[in-house]
Amino acid sequence: MSRDVWKRDEIDSPCVQVCVVHPEERLCVGCLRSIDEIAQWSRMSTDERAAVMADLPSRAPRLKKRRGGRARRNQG
Repeated sequence: MSRDVWKRDEIDSPCVQVCVVHPEERLCVGCLRSIDEIAQWSRMSTDERAAVMADLPSRAPRLKKRRGGRARRNQG
């Protein structure tokens, strides 16, 4: 049996197995996808996956913003 049967022309998931949802932005802090995108990933077309992947780098700065916590207290 050929291994080619199991090859699929798909975009791999950006999952890095750090699955924590940011409470305000509602994005996974590991892969930067929304819960809906994660849930729909296996049913998305290649074009839909490519669109999500292209948008991921622009989402990272949204998770850097902190309005409280230790960083805020140390500003004095």
